[in-house]
Amino acid sequence: MLLPIIMAGGSGTRLWPLSRHLYPKQFHALVGEHTMLQETVLRLNGLGVASPLVICNEEHRFLAAEQMREIGLDHPRILLEPVSRNTAPTIALAAFFATRDQEDPLLLVLAADHLIRDVGAFQAAVKKAEALAESGKLVTFGIVPDKPETGYGYIRRGAAMGAEGFAVERFEEKPSRAKAQSFLANGGYYWNSGMFLFRASRYLEELERRAPEIFAACQKAAAAARFDQDFVRVDADAFAACPSDSIDYAIMEKTDGAAVVPLDAAWSDIGSWSALWGVADRDGDGNAFKGDVIQTGSRNNLARSESRLVALVGVEDLVVIETKDAVLVGHKDRIQEVKEIVETIRRSNRQEHLNHRQVYRPWGHYDSIDFGKRDQVKRITVKPGAKLSVQMHHHRAEHWVVVRGTAKVYKGDQTLMLGEDQSTYIPLGEIHALENPGKIPLELIEVQSGSYLGEDDIVRFEDRYGRS
Repeated sequence: MLLPIIMAGGSGTRLWPLSRHLYPKQFHALVGEHTMLQETVLRLNGLGVASPLVICNEEHRFLAAEQMREIGLDHPRILLEPVSRNTAPTIALAAFFATRDQEDPLLLVLAADHLIRDVGAFQAAVKKAEALAESGKLVTFGIVPDKPETGYGYIRRGAAMGAEGFAVERFEEKPSRAKAQSFLANGGYYWNSGMFLFRASRYLEELERRAPEIFAACQKAAAAARFDQDFVRVDADAFAACPSDSIDYAIMEKTDGAAVVPLDAAWSDIGSWSALWGVADRDGDGNAFKGDVIQTGSRNNLARSESRLVALVGVEDLVVIETKDAVLVGHKDRIQEVKEIVETIRRSNRQEHLNHRQVYRPWGHYDSIDFGKRDQVKRITVKPGAKLSVQMHHHRAEHWVVVRGTAKVYKGDQTLMLGEDQSTYIPLGEIHALENPGKIPLELIEVQSGSYLGEDDIVRFEDRYGRS
């Protein structure tokens, strides 16, 4: 049986301000109702595969877990990377984990941030790749190109391997436009998708031969793995000592066992806002809108509203992205330069590159509505049955007003039940906790006041999510 490995790491900046370091694009619904991560898992339905192993960064673990539960995977397996070390070590951790019980499954390695519209064609390609992987090949999926794209690497196919695919003759780096045009004219070239299928032991065999330092570090990190609720934690120090390298450089470009299966399935990695416009549904004027957007006399624009009305008047070829704390306006032909904006924000010690105003936690989320030098107002939403940690603050007091649902408040030696329109006060230094005992979301307004209001002013004594 195939074991899907979903690589959900990464924190790209090319889709800012929607994509942030702590809430990157794979956790957003860019096309359709499901997030990119959810779509990656859902397109496996019908293939008869095992429950997927999701690999993500430590700081994204609760996002990944919640999004898996939203699509019916109540106890997902999520392997946490302590630090980012590129794809070769990531897949090595997955391979060691997959073989821990003397099993040796085929690994279907997928990125969580790809769009594939033709699921039938994708599944057919997986079946072809499965036959090659069973024979010991390291299979990659080559996207049939429809334009001379300069943003992707290419794969040159070699001799045919039956009806399933081809040997890999060579890999090509991202080409110039002239070279990309020659690839299309000559034929036999594919875009490098970054998706793979191979036997776990076969990958580890090649890794030990081609990149022994990566093999040794990942073997040591995986050997000390432990389970923490739905999460698998490896040895952080051992993994931090691992060299960083991609699977292409470490394995695929060196092995003599590489094969490629063509994939023509309306694929995109949605690497920019202009790329999203290219795959989005558009109106008769070429506009692609999501959210509360209206226009007059405007053509070929991408506009997205997260929290308020966005209106376009007489403009063309623009990208307009509105979130609660930032607005991006740029020309589609230059929108890749948004990474320079993100770098400017980072250098300025601002926070808009890190997270959104609305921040998600395992118990729910909060929205920082307003803040001043010594005060901050939040709207807090707690999921039914969820509980915040037992905690205290050294530098702030809090006032809570319930606006919906029921709150169970632990305050010192007291336990209070508060309904709508009721409130309580948490003095500075008071040990406290908040729980939603009801069946509907609990919503409350929190007013903080004090000399320091940072999120790191939390001393946790007890936490059901392993953060104490």
